[in-house]
Amino acid sequence: MQLTGLHHVTAVTAQAADNLAFYTRVLGLRLVKKTVNQDDVSAYHLFYADGRASPGSDLTFFDWPAPPERRGTNSVARTAFRVSGDGTLDWWREHFGRQGVDHHPAVMRDGRLTLDFEDGEGQRLSLIDDGGAGEAHPWEASPVPAAHQIRGLGPIRLAVAQPERTAAVLTEIMGFRRSRTFELPEGQVTVFETGPGGPAAEVHLLQDTAAPARQGAGCVHHVAFRVPDADYDAWADRLRQRRVPSSGPVDRYYFRSLYFREPNGILFEIATDGPGFATDEPMETLGERLALPPFLEPRRAEIEAGLKPL
Repeated sequence: MQLTGLHHVTAVTAQAADNLAFYTRVLGLRLVKKTVNQDDVSAYHLFYADGRASPGSDLTFFDWPAPPERRGTNSVARTAFRVSGDGTLDWWREHFGRQGVDHHPAVMRDGRLTLDFEDGEGQRLSLIDDGGAGEAHPWEASPVPAAHQIRGLGPIRLAVAQPERTAAVLTEIMGFRRSRTFELPEGQVTVFETGPGGPAAEVHLLQDTAAPARQGAGCVHHVAFRVPDADYDAWADRLRQRRVPSSGPVDRYYFRSLYFREPNGILFEIATDGPGFATDEPMETLGERLALPPFLEPRRAEIEAGLKPL
């Protein structure tokens, strides 16, 4: 019973239309599900991923009219995407320059060439060269050439006030392995890995003694980790047996979830790979209409009336 890597990262936007334009037209990701927050149907929940909507490739957004995030500790400080290929980061640097995207020069970090950038709301992101490990599923309609497209998530960086407490949950509850350390200007980072390892299955942990972050537009709301469908019930049992306060089983229709907070307050989710986003839409037309899980379908007219067109 082992987590196999990152499943998705969910963030917050206050500008859904601009968000859609940036992630599809600038980053070239595919909108694979346009739905609503199941706990707040007044808000869009937008899912961006690779061409096949693969688990581990999703960056998702709640559309909330929130003020900007106040950056600080006890937060997800940076989300990375994986790319690969000779000249890929050079292509992205030139592309960002043409598009007016706030970015930094590429640097070697933890043995990987890395390019940091931000979206228009200050969401902190990176592109890393993963060396071409694993499968890639380009989106044929992407404005980004297939050779340079984003391959998936990973790693994520957590900034916390008490890293030893988060490390204990990662290793003793979630089965991560302590792998190595590297240095940033902000301090030493400890790398934890799960499953097969590699950037798609890594959490980077940094101590940050600043004031606690306040969530808002441009922040990460939670991070989800992949679990095989068959192991879901065992993970629910494990959290219960270890007396970890959690949501208990939650059926999100496209996957099943368990939510809990690690000791520094960051919201973690364990999510199954299946059944997937093609459950209620053909793979060829994912994201083209508002998709609602069956329990919300009777409220479609009401929900659509409360949403701004994208």
